[in-house]
Amino acid sequence: MKETVADNRVAIPERRPIAGGSTAEGREAARQDFPARGKSSGDGSMHLMDEVVCRENLMAAHRRVVRNGGAAGIDGMTVDELMTYCREHWPHIREALLRGSYKPQAVRRVMIPKPGGGERQLGIPTVLDRLLQQALLQVLQPIFDPTFSAASFGFRPGRSAHQAVLAARAHLRAGHRWVVDLDLEKFFDRVNHDVLMARVARRVKDPRVLRLIRRYLQAGVLAGGVVSPRTEGTPQGGPLSPLLSNILLDELDKELERRGHRFVRYADDCNVYVRSQAAGERVMASLVRFLKKRLRLEINRNKSAVARPWQRKFLGYSFTTHKEARLTVAPESIKRLKAKLRPIFRWGRGRSLGRVIAVLTPIIRGWTAYFRLSEVKGLFAVLDGWLRRRLRCLVWRQWKRPRVRVSKLRRLGLSVDRARMAAYNCRGPWWNAGASHLHYALRTRMFHRLGLVSFIDEHRRLARSL
Repeated sequence: MKETVADNRVAIPERRPIAGGSTAEGREAARQDFPARGKSSGDGSMHLMDEVVCRENLMAAHRRVVRNGGAAGIDGMTVDELMTYCREHWPHIREALLRGSYKPQAVRRVMIPKPGGGERQLGIPTVLDRLLQQALLQVLQPIFDPTFSAASFGFRPGRSAHQAVLAARAHLRAGHRWVVDLDLEKFFDRVNHDVLMARVARRVKDPRVLRLIRRYLQAGVLAGGVVSPRTEGTPQGGPLSPLLSNILLDELDKELERRGHRFVRYADDCNVYVRSQAAGERVMASLVRFLKKRLRLEINRNKSAVARPWQRKFLGYSFTTHKEARLTVAPESIKRLKAKLRPIFRWGRGRSLGRVIAVLTPIIRGWTAYFRLSEVKGLFAVLDGWLRRRLRCLVWRQWKRPRVRVSKLRRLGLSVDRARMAAYNCRGPWWNAGASHLHYALRTRMFHRLGLVSFIDEHRRLARSL
């Protein structure tokens, strides 16, 4: 593995143990680490790399990389060690970048589960490469972003998933009540490098920047101690990947605009809204041909469809069938939330109720904040009931033996006869969690005193601020 990593470090000196930068040489390097920003070279200039390596740009990139944190790459360097490493080695790195000889290291492959099943492959670059990718992004974003479609919302400054969902609702309310739901099959793994680089080169003329971007695309993947070369795809996990995906898919946006379609795209999720099923079928067939011929991308036939919007989900949301369509939480999103919370309930069987609630609170707040646009409030009340029942089930399991349950129930206000009937009813924990004796013993206000956040109350609070 060490030999494989060394092969990928052509233009950068080997990483040495960090001494802390306390020597005179280290302090001098710290003062001269990144040169000051020169005159802006502008869009399409032959000197974009000079903007990439200027001090202000790199310091801003460093702050962002440190703030984002993240795991180490194949060299084991953490974000906390990055600045000291750059102070020691920056002259060599800068020279390689300006000469066009810098070669990125391989990315570390990590597999994470997808919400709908299966696994997604991530490529974790080293923190040094993350710094350089972020610096590239900060220079390239102002060049490309103004040219992107107004219907593109993913990974763009000042745009969000909430704006995309509201735009989709506006199309439904305008009478476009059929959706062409496009799912690109393994998009990030199938991006053709030549097609992507041709579109980058339309606005970037500096050959050093183009060469560096292509090398990031072709950087190998380290798995099982072996680096595998990459001939297609752009690895998810680096700062540059979202911009590159938008550059490629901008051609799809422009084609949809040319045809006069109403659509919303967020990264590789694209919905086109039409007035009839027949129109949707025609649009689907033509877009399949366009994507294959122009961008060399394939549609996932199993996940793409022409359907009613309330039969599909978009960014976790769905819609009601009302003439004035309303936003609601997609059933799949509720299932994923419950699946995420169940391990916490299993973990909490040997812990206090207050400690379990403290772990649940940030998840509840974050989930409700994302779905605060939902106009169907009953779902949040149902989730509150489910959550309290799960907590009552947890408490019932903790009490374990019937005589302990009798004692606990009597202490919580039940009569002797009712406590004995409840403790010896031979029913399971879930049934008892929904029965009247536990509802009486473990009341809603008790959970609130322990700090449990209510889905419906949190949703109402956030809705007032919209």
